[in-house]
Amino acid sequence: MTPANTASTGQDGDWRIYRGDSEPHSGLDRLPPPPPWRRFGQSGSIAGRRLGGSERAISYRANEDVVDKVNTALQLRRPLLVTGKPGTGKSTLAYNIAYELRLEPVLYWPITSRTVLGEGLYHYDAIGRVHENSLRESIPLTEAVGTTDIGRYIRLGPLGTALLARDRPRVLLIDELDKSDIDLPNDLLNVFEEGYFSIPELERLPDEQSAVSVMTVDGTGRVPVERGQVHCTAFPIVIITSNGEREFPPAFLRRCVRLVIEPPSEEQLADIVKAHLGEAAAVASADLIRAFLERSSQRDLATDQLLNAIYLATSGTRPPEAKLRDLVDAIMRPLDGAGAE
Repeated sequence: MTPANTASTGQDGDWRIYRGDSEPHSGLDRLPPPPPWRRFGQSGSIAGRRLGGSERAISYRANEDVVDKVNTALQLRRPLLVTGKPGTGKSTLAYNIAYELRLEPVLYWPITSRTVLGEGLYHYDAIGRVHENSLRESIPLTEAVGTTDIGRYIRLGPLGTALLARDRPRVLLIDELDKSDIDLPNDLLNVFEEGYFSIPELERLPDEQSAVSVMTVDGTGRVPVERGQVHCTAFPIVIITSNGEREFPPAFLRRCVRLVIEPPSEEQLADIVKAHLGEAAAVASADLIRAFLERSSQRDLATDQLLNAIYLATSGTRPPEAKLRDLVDAIMRPLDGAGAE
C-alpha cells in the first residue's frame, strides 16, 4: 500500500525527530525539507502557496463541462459559482484560468462567518490618519510640511482591486462563500450588477482633491480614484467556491453560472501528485492513490490529505512500515461523521 522506502533515517535508525525523553539533541538537522505547500518566507502570495495554487494550476486539466461553464461565464461577464467537495480543485480553477489566459496574479478573498462586503471593497485606517494629524499638530508651524495624504490610509480589498478600470480583467477568487454570514451573498448582488462602488471618505473631499491615489491589496502600487468612485471597464473573472454546506438565495444564483466539480479520477490524482512532488512520487504512490479513491468513494476525503500522506511516505525520513500504515490512516481520516476530527 505504501511506496518503497528510499528515505534516510537517523544514525540509530529512528525516523523521529522529537523523542519525548527530555534529552536535548540536534535531531532537527535531519528534518526533511517542507512540502511545497508549506514553504514560507519565499516570494509570492499566501494564496499562491496554498494547495490549489500556482503549482497545480500548471498541471490542471479541465474536463469538457468545466471548459464550457468557464467560457459561458466569460462571455456573459457573470460570476462562476463552483461547488464541490473539499480538495476537488475548485480553487485551482481560478489559478488555471489566470495562468492560461496570461492574466495578472489571482486576487484571493477567503470568506469566514465574520466577513462583510466592506472588507472586500476597501479598508480605511481612520485611526492611523488621526494619529498622523496629531503628530503634525505637535510640530511647530515653521517645520510642518504639507497635508495628510488620505490615500495612504485607504487600501482596496480583493473585490475593490478587481473592479479597478483596466483593459484586461483580473481573476478574483472568492473562496468558500458558503461559510459566510447569511447576508453576504445578497450584499454582493449590487456590486456584481453595477460593477461599481464608492468610497464615502473620498467623496466628501473638496474639489481640489478630486483625484486621490490609493493602495491596492496586491501591493503593486497606488492607483488614482476620481471623486471616490471606482468603475470597472472589464468585468473581473469571478470564481466563487462553495463546499455545498448551505443554499444560496435564488436572486444570487440566477446571477451566477453554476458548475459542480466531481472528485478527481485516479489519473487526475496522479497528475496532482506529480505536479507537487514529482513523477517518482506519483509512480511510487500508486497504491496510496487507489486506497484513497476507495476510501473517498465511501466517506469525505480531501486531496490534500492524500498529498500529506504521500509526502510523509516519500520524504527525507520515513517511519517503519507498520507505523507508517497507522499514520497514513490518521492523516486520511474521514472529514464527515464518525472518525472525523
